[in-house]
Amino acid sequence: MSAMSAGLSLPKIPDRLIVKPDLSDDEFEQLCLTNSDLALERTKEGEIIVSAPASSGTGDGNAEIITQLRTWWKTHRRGRVYDSSTGVFLPDRSCKSPDAAYITAEQASQLTKDDLDHFLRFVPAFVIELRSKTDTFAELDRKMVQWVDNGAQLGWLVDPYTRTVQIYGAPCQEKCDQVRGTGPVAGFILDLDEVWSCYHLD
Repeated sequence: MSAMSAGLSLPKIPDRLIVKPDLSDDEFEQLCLTNSDLALERTKEGEIIVSAPASSGTGDGNAEIITQLRTWWKTHRRGRVYDSSTGVFLPDRSCKSPDAAYITAEQASQLTKDDLDHFLRFVPAFVIELRSKTDTFAELDRKMVQWVDNGAQLGWLVDPYTRTVQIYGAPCQEKCDQVRGTGPVAGFILDLDEVWSCYHLD
């Protein structure tokens, strides 16, 4: 019997850490590499956010989104696609990891070989965040606004629990069975039925 099913009280690891003085970008990146078993992000105020591993449904859903985005990329092979393990330094000093992201060919031309071994230092043109059971809409809404405020042209907040997609940087779209990309991802169509199917058993 697991501790959860037995109703045992387990210690809670803090989800926010404060390091004084604030870590530089290089120091924070090294911290993430040293603790590669943890998912770490940083707020613009310098707080370090510790995230739990994804549930199996969220992991499956995210894999589906990445697969579809990568498949679209292969139709033209311009720019680059990134998954949820990618760190991105934002102009406001925060460091985030989008669940999926795409940089344009113009952005990709700025990369050097050395950059491939480090976090991105510019904001992808397109980002997707997939809501997990422990995320509140308000938290993810703030994160999506932060992406756009820091330079993302387009963002999608995919919520499998309400089966909706909130679009940032373009007209909003609610319940649907697919969402069509515009701007940097014109031509990309995300089949949401395939994403929703990751959250139930046949």
